[in-house]
Amino acid sequence: MNDIVTRDDADEHDIESSRAPLMDHLIELRSRLIWMVAAFAVAFIACFTQAERITIFLLHPFVVANEMFAVTGANNGHAHGPFDMILVLLGFKEVVATTPAQVISTGALEVLFTKMKIAGFGAIIVSFPIIAWHIYRFVAPGLYKRERMAFLPFLIAAPILFVLGALLVYYIMLPMVLWFSLDQQIFGAGQVSVQLLPKISEYLSLVTTLMLAFGLCFQLPIVLTLLGLTGMVSAKMLSQGRRYAILGIVVVAAVVTPPDPISQLMLAIPIAILYEISIVCVRVIEWRRKEPAA
Repeated sequence: MNDIVTRDDADEHDIESSRAPLMDHLIELRSRLIWMVAAFAVAFIACFTQAERITIFLLHPFVVANEMFAVTGANNGHAHGPFDMILVLLGFKEVVATTPAQVISTGALEVLFTKMKIAGFGAIIVSFPIIAWHIYRFVAPGLYKRERMAFLPFLIAAPILFVLGALLVYYIMLPMVLWFSLDQQIFGAGQVSVQLLPKISEYLSLVTTLMLAFGLCFQLPIVLTLLGLTGMVSAKMLSQGRRYAILGIVVVAAVVTPPDPISQLMLAIPIAILYEISIVCVRVIEWRRKEPAA
């Protein structure tokens, strides 16, 4: 009992020592906002100078999809099969496509505006660690020491989960979706054909939107675990609401992904797994919370 009182007194002393007048908080907020804006601006300029390389990098899933279509398309002479397509997707087999992966531009300034969007997307990712650190440093004085120690792992886990979601889009989902789109092309006899030639702006908007959507959806364990720390949710509550959660996951997957079952399943299944991991994390928090009480 005395240990608990001593710990609470130490936390209160920690909070009191970090208190400052309102004007000092506003000055600190202005300073940190300037640093965050400056970090974003520098990252934007750096990404804009490398926009062409970033664009080529983001076009790689389309190139992989084109190679996959080369081994499974109707005009390949049936020399390859679905297993070869999987090998191409995983990078274990190289195939030279008969036709290159092509995207088009239909506007005079479309490429320029697309590069600016790509630079903004890259600047968000590059400057996020600096922005997150300044947000944490501004909020940290108002937290107890044990709360700061509990918050740090989530600060590290958030970008890791975001990157995992973006990698899933880049290496698995986009090639599969684009291969499915290429497979819907029509190569008729004579003068009739329907060929997929996506606009560069629409393609890159799809890529960045899906990466952001998957990266944010992969934050589900962090959100639920933080709610478990505050006591707003419990492992029992999450377990009992599993069927409703799965329904919500399916609805979200249908909204944020293209209207095809492949991409929807590729988002819904990982999120459902992350939901189960969240239940385990909340259960561990409840178990550790009971130990001091015992």
